[in-house]
Amino acid sequence: MATELSVEEQEVVDYVEGGAAVSVDNLDGEKSRYSQIARDQIGKKKTVSIRLLESDLERLKAQSVRQGLPYQVLISSLIHQYANGKIKFDV
Repeated sequence: MATELSVEEQEVVDYVEGGAAVSVDNLDGEKSRYSQIARDQIGKKKTVSIRLLESDLERLKAQSVRQGLPYQVLISSLIHQYANGKIKFDV
């Protein structure tokens, strides 16, 4: 059974297989540098308090159950996607 790739995944495959990807001179150093950047970003979380309509919160909780994750993670993911321009809403 063939795995179906997303457009983004296919672009990565094409980039690597097309010979455009090249190794860096100091691979171990670069791995360490990017690992540190990831660790620094993962740890930076801030607690916030917001007021939501009770009905909206209940719907979010129901959606999170269907997705199989905690509702706080769902809310955080939605905010993260919006902040990074991956989802938009009409005003």
